[in-house]
Amino acid sequence: MKIPRVIGNLIESFEKLPGIGPKTAQRLTFYLLHVPQQELESFAQNLNSLKKETVLCSVCKNVAEGDPCSICADPTRDKSTIMVVEQPLDILAIEKTGKYKGLYHALHGAINPLENIGPEELFIDALIKRTRDGGVHEIIISTNPTMEGDATAMYISRQLKGQSANVKVSRLGVGIPTGADIEYADESTITQAIEGRRIV
Repeated sequence: MKIPRVIGNLIESFEKLPGIGPKTAQRLTFYLLHVPQQELESFAQNLNSLKKETVLCSVCKNVAEGDPCSICADPTRDKSTIMVVEQPLDILAIEKTGKYKGLYHALHGAINPLENIGPEELFIDALIKRTRDGGVHEIIISTNPTMEGDATAMYISRQLKGQSANVKVSRLGVGIPTGADIEYADESTITQAIEGRRIV
């Protein structure tokens, strides 16, 4: 049976999303056929606004409504500490714990030679510049405990040690198992990792 072109196009669009296979793409498409038109239009409007109404914070590279983001603009945050994460999603997970009061820096990925992602593709230079500008006493490297995350942490640590001996560089400690992603960790696990960070 030949399916209508508009349905086929939407299935293809869903398949391009991470973690969505052909069967799931079909289920989502046919589910949306039963959603009231008003909800569909609201969904489409939200999709349409996603990139138009968000910006990258020029300071920490988090996704925000304004520049600087609300965290960087908050005068109560500890500006002497920067936590380095792979993705903006990790910031959301860490903020839920309420245990960290410093600033962040989102790299938007990790070093991965197999996918041609080197240090130049990440916001590492912007991090180094932030530490050079002064006032930063500690960098907490919170990349995921994977091969790529560890390689990224090691690279950043070397770069920072070459730039300034006054900045303490630490790594998240116990709590997050090797191979896990921070965004999927629960609040108490992330809290343990922050409190158990170690100098690298």
